[in-house]
Amino acid sequence: MTDLLAALLLGIIEGITEFLPISSTGHLLIAQHWLGRRSDLFNIAIQAGAILAVVLIYRQRLWGLVMAFAGRDKPGAYDPLGVDITPAQWRGYAYKLAAAFGVTAAGGLLVKALGWELPETVTPIAWALILGGVWMVAAEQLAARRAAVLGERQHITWLVAVLVGIAQVAAGVFPGTSRSGATIFVALLAGTTNRAAATEFAFLVGIPTMFAATAYELAHVIGNGEAAHEDWSALAVAFVASAITAFVAVKWLLRYIQSHRFTAFAVYRFVLGAALLWLVPTGS
Repeated sequence: MTDLLAALLLGIIEGITEFLPISSTGHLLIAQHWLGRRSDLFNIAIQAGAILAVVLIYRQRLWGLVMAFAGRDKPGAYDPLGVDITPAQWRGYAYKLAAAFGVTAAGGLLVKALGWELPETVTPIAWALILGGVWMVAAEQLAARRAAVLGERQHITWLVAVLVGIAQVAAGVFPGTSRSGATIFVALLAGTTNRAAATEFAFLVGIPTMFAATAYELAHVIGNGEAAHEDWSALAVAFVASAITAFVAVKWLLRYIQSHRFTAFAVYRFVLGAALLWLVPTGS
């Protein structure tokens, strides 16, 4: 298999799995056992490609946030959740996005400084997939019961914003956790019982998070000279493939959650995690 074809496949895998709650990092680590280990810059850059797809999908909402800060929007314009909201509410939503990103950035720098990370081996990924599936089922059941009592709540609270930021840090430390899954279900557990609202906030927080991580890693490899050894053609192919497939995957997911729960993804995590645990002792 040529290097460009391997990069293309990795980009497609990233694009499909980044926003589905099944762990893009876990799938990439497993795929790279067969397709070849890649640099940290490659892995983060193709995540940024997937995030670019979210920027395109939510471009009107992002423009609405910019207009709110500039004081040029009207009540109800560029609303993020399908309801009329005031400019002040728009700014509040933006501040909560900024808070979630701030928590993630601070936590990520702390993790880097302390050197916290799990070995990138199959066993912890498998267990993270299984335990994440349990977490998903429990969180959605609890959110459904709360919605039955209190009604659907689309509001993003400050507690939700802070917990989403912490969830992003945890997902970065534990391969197999799933950043999108961790953030969506933290939001559901913390009081945002509407799946679409929780998913949107989780996706929007990912935009500055992944772009900042890519810029950080790019500055690092340029500073230490590793950029000279990077295969930029392969990275570009994977970046484009990730962006295109992520665009399709996110569009599909946003339609899917309108009428379905996340149970199918939990089942997938159980099956894949169990299969990996079964294969590991055989040496596969």
